[in-house]
Amino acid sequence: MPSLLSNPLTRRLLRPAVSLVEQRMEHITHAFQKDLDALHHEVADLRRRSYGLGLLLDHAGRDAHRMPTPTQVDRLVGEVRTVTGAADERARDDITVAYRHLVALEALGTGGIGGTVSDVCGRLAAVPLLVAAGAGAKAGSGGVVEVLEAGARHGLFAAALRRTLRRHGVEARLTLLDALDEDVVRGNLALGGTGSQDVRLVRGGLDAPEVRERRYGVLLLDAPHEEAHGLAGPDAVLVAPADPAPGPGLRPLGQVADSVYCAPAL
Repeated sequence: MPSLLSNPLTRRLLRPAVSLVEQRMEHITHAFQKDLDALHHEVADLRRRSYGLGLLLDHAGRDAHRMPTPTQVDRLVGEVRTVTGAADERARDDITVAYRHLVALEALGTGGIGGTVSDVCGRLAAVPLLVAAGAGAKAGSGGVVEVLEAGARHGLFAAALRRTLRRHGVEARLTLLDALDEDVVRGNLALGGTGSQDVRLVRGGLDAPEVRERRYGVLLLDAPHEEAHGLAGPDAVLVAPADPAPGPGLRPLGQVADSVYCAPAL
């Protein structure tokens, strides 16, 4: 039996419907192609933008990239809020400012700041909040706090901390250990508005006489040090790699980022 569609009469009757279907398919195909072309353009534009952003924020020339995810920032906000008692909005604002300082100083300075985005921004946000809230205030007077940093490297973290402390109305007098190059460090510190009269660069450890002649309101350590207890002023803020036993007289306040905690000296 011949196919119904092979019948000339049937084909004549179905021709309008077939034409309509073809027109609609052509319209759909055209619209789909238009959307596909627009998507190709958007992808190409995103690639151009991401390339430039990568030049600014990727890992080249530093320990880690500077491109946090929303999840990482949300987690860091919660950690800083828990440690400092700051409101969620205040913690988020300070972390955002800390991130901007991190990117700006690494872009303008020589060398980099050690640690991940979470580590660096956690320290830069938590320490000024704790100092402004009173932890560390007794170690300084007139809005000035003594800051000791062991493992200062290029001095960029100290420059960033100086800027974030200043936002809270506190000036920092810096004592930096293990600085790599004095000219480089002082040049980087100038980016943070630090004059030479505010900085001591010490070639030595925590037992150096010029280090031990002061008591510090903020101590930034690159490793657990028992000697830190004797250097901390009343209610000083200690930042160090996580250690279940930070030393006599010190108790952890809580975790900030992956490997840093802040603790007041009792």
